[in-house]
Amino acid sequence: MKKSLRNSIYTFLCVLGLFIVKSCGVSYSFTGGSIPEWMKTVEIHFFENIAPMVYPTLSQNFTEGLKERIRNQSRLSTVSNNGDAIFEGQITNYTIAPAAVEAGTDRAALNRLTITVKVSYVNSRDEEASFDSSFTQYKEFSGDIHAQEDRLNQEIIEMLTEEIFNKAFANW
Repeated sequence: MKKSLRNSIYTFLCVLGLFIVKSCGVSYSFTGGSIPEWMKTVEIHFFENIAPMVYPTLSQNFTEGLKERIRNQSRLSTVSNNGDAIFEGQITNYTIAPAAVEAGTDRAALNRLTITVKVSYVNSRDEEASFDSSFTQYKEFSGDIHAQEDRLNQEIIEMLTEEIFNKAFANW
């Protein structure tokens, strides 16, 4: 087969492949999310902290962390009402518990900070994609919690928002 004919066939197949992918109606990104093309906006309500143990800035930090995750990993615009998708929920658990006991003592050698968030996600056009789920993440630490609590909260929020984003937009 001549080189120019082979190049023409190759070019045709590439263009055909791009056309097929584009016509599927789903937008793909390098962050792993697949968001329908029709979806343009998202509404993110304030996540109230109803856990028995309350960290003062957790609600604000989590809500802003979820907004930031969606802004940075999607093309969706955040709106205050009538969003194509809606996230709402509550922080239901915030605990600090021993994870490992120091040998020969009753002291904890390692502690665990755990945060649980209940999330309701509504996809306005695809009811099957909507969900009500709880997400739990934790970080282990040693030493005084007060010196590390801000950092640990931020790390857990990053893990939680990634898991929520993936469930909503990457079908994981």
